Amino acid sequence: MAWSLHDAKNRLSQLVREAQDAPQVIAVRGEERAVVLSPEAYRRLTRPGGGGLRAFLQDSPWADVELDLDRAPEGDRDVDLGAEGLGEQDLGEDAGA
Repeated sequence: MAWSLHDAKNRLSQLVREAQDAPQVIAVRGEERAVVLSPEAYRRLTRPGGGGLRAFLQDSPWADVELDLDRAPEGDRDVDLGAEGLGEQDLGEDAGA
């Protein structure tokens, strides 16, 4: 949820409570200007090493999404790289070496 600065000031206790579950964005004139985080989320973001890619992916909201990583049954496909019709002069001096 994005909070206006006015609402954030008037309802600071609620904003802090909600920040325990998810980061809360504060906007000024419609532009995001600040984020309120739980202490745990802040420590996770600022710890040395940052946890790396594995921790980032595990903390993702999509961490539980199952991906279909099986290869297509038809196998490899031919790809035209557009190099057909180029002579040695087009490929540079070292093409014949």
